[in-house]
Amino acid sequence: MTVADTGEAGPWTPVPGGVEWRRGRYAVSTDPARLDVPSTTAFLATTEWAAGIAEPLVRRSIEGALAFGVYDGDAQVGFARVVSDRATFAWVGDVFIVDSHRGLGLGLWLMRCVVAHPDLQELRRWALTSSGARGLYARLGFMPLGAPETFMEIHDPGVHRRQRAREG
Repeated sequence: MTVADTGEAGPWTPVPGGVEWRRGRYAVSTDPARLDVPSTTAFLATTEWAAGIAEPLVRRSIEGALAFGVYDGDAQVGFARVVSDRATFAWVGDVFIVDSHRGLGLGLWLMRCVVAHPDLQELRRWALTSSGARGLYARLGFMPLGAPETFMEIHDPGVHRRQRAREG
């Protein structure tokens, strides 16, 4: 079942621990109790941006953020995480849809739900990094940095592997 893009997330309803959007058999929910943290970790650990990440760190990242799960019935098939003060700024990260559910419109719908979340309205800046889905994010209004010379970073992509090696 493909999720047609209507140009908006659609109506949300309150659920225990968060809010939820529904389209047919699919749901996007911010209820942390629904998240399948082991499968989220397994997926993230294979990505370029979070290679080797351990489950305790994923759990901690979810606790410090607003986490969105995408569900096909009860099975989690996608994820996104937003770190925000819920007043002025939000950073979107760890966005994915599992391979078996790609091409169905779920990624775009997930991101429409992220930017429509009631606690994230009236932010003056959203940020994310992406190496492969720029077209999807552009449809939501994300653009390359207007003044990249004003942004700075410390980037350490090997930190998770080094930490696991120390622990293991």
